[in-house]
This record gives sequence, C-alpha cells and structure tokens, in this order.
Amino acid sequence: MTEIQTVTDFLSALEDLDIDRALTYAAPGMVYQNVPLPPARGLPAVEKTLRAMGRYGTGFEARIHHIASNGPAVLTERTDVLEVNAWRAEFWVCGTFEVHDGRITLWRDYFDWTTFLAASAKGLGGVLLSALSPRPRTRPR
Repeated sequence: MTEIQTVTDFLSALEDLDIDRALTYAAPGMVYQNVPLPPARGLPAVEKTLRAMGRYGTGFEARIHHIASNGPAVLTERTDVLEVNAWRAEFWVCGTFEVHDGRITLWRDYFDWTTFLAASAKGLGGVLLSALSPRPRTRPR
C-alpha cells in the first residue's frame, strides 16, 4: 500500500466515523496536531482525541482537492466538513502526514482560524434558521 493510499484510507475511516478502523493506520508513537493547538502525542492521546470527535460529531467529510507524496511525507489540500446534528461547518485545511511502514506517524493540520470561525457561525445560523422556520402543518383527516 502506498503512503497516499494509507492516508486516504485513514480519512475514509474517519468519514465513516469508524475510529477503530482509523486507528489501524496509526503508529504507536503517532503525533496529531491542529496547529497551533498542542499536539496529541502517542496512540493513547490520539485515540482519546479521535474518540471525542466520534462521540460528539455526527458527520465528517474530507474533500481532497490535491494530494502529493515525497517519500514518507503526504500533503493534502482539502475541505473538511464537520457536522454535529444540524450544525455543519466547511473549511479549507492543509494536512501533512508522515507514513512509515504503512502507519501514520504524524498528522498535522493547518487551517485559517478566521475561516473556521466564520464557517462555524454560518453553521450556527443554519441551525437557528431551521429552528425558527415554520413547519408545514398537517391536518388530521
């Protein structure tokens, strides 16, 4: 399996909210970081983070626009979609992965916080609008 295939299979498992399957692609010493937040270091810390995402999130999509590899490094440019019930946020992400012996040793995502916050606010607006929208009434016959 190529490094790119490992990364796309990992992201696919996350899209399925299958944390157990996603963790099969993680090396024991994996580091996961959303820059500039502190990194999760080691499989137990990464697992804790991913399980929290799986517990609270109801949907995830990674729309890969570009992907490239050079040796163990895999770079992705993508749009991530996060969902929590009716709330939905879409935002641009650049990810760096390192894959050694078929396992991901590093996953570092970079994104613009202003864009993320704007997408979050838009998602909240959608939730509020749907809550305030009149629902069609049904009459008993």
